Amino acid sequence: MIIKLYDSELKVMDVLWKEGVLTAKQLAGILKEQVGWNKNTTYTVIKKCIEKGAIERMEPNFQCRAVLAREQVQQQETEELVNKIFDGSVDLLFAALLNKRNLSTEEVQRLKRLVNELE
Repeated sequence: MIIKLYDSELKVMDVLWKEGVLTAKQLAGILKEQVGWNKNTTYTVIKKCIEKGAIERMEPNFQCRAVLAREQVQQQETEELVNKIFDGSVDLLFAALLNKRNLSTEEVQRLKRLVNELE
């Protein structure tokens, strides 16, 4: 099942991934501090995430728990990027990333290990 999350929804999910189960009030407090949202904005985004099945609402006290794992969302977003921008070609994405960035020796070694593990 693919659930498309927008930037605002990803902000809510990111807090839940880092903190675990929180009440909507706690989420609103954190997001007010992080991005300046008021309580109504946060509650609206939480509601959208619940409707999409990304967050589970539990009682008492309107507790929120991420249903989707961060890795699942990362995989979906990566696949969408590759398909939309790189015509489904992972190697073109990889080349674009490597061409725009000076990689440290450690990063190069990590990438080599990843590629070797795939073989």
